[in-house]
Amino acid sequence: MQPEKEINNAETKPIETVEPIGKRVLIRKDEDKKETKGGIKLPDNIEIPTITGRVVAVSSEVQNMPEIPLKQYDKVLFNPKGAIPVDFEGDNRLFVVEVENIVAVFRRT
Repeated sequence: MQPEKEINNAETKPIETVEPIGKRVLIRKDEDKKETKGGIKLPDNIEIPTITGRVVAVSSEVQNMPEIPLKQYDKVLFNPKGAIPVDFEGDNRLFVVEVENIVAVFRRT
């Protein structure tokens, strides 16, 4: 009887992954800032042309390109205009982004 319970649990909770294809990466957008460092409150509908996030997954094509120094967990600055939102977790913080839309990578020296 035990194996049947395991099968039923697997059916009710499907495991999903998102793997970018081509010259794309999957990015988790950082939380929106509600206030500046100086204490100025920002409106909810403010439109910022670039945003930051962490790389969650890198396509195999990008991994095999030494001229593109991106890897998992990198903090990046990207243009959200061409980003494709992934409604995977319900909070719309995941985006599939083309490498061309990544503006910068933050590195510690």
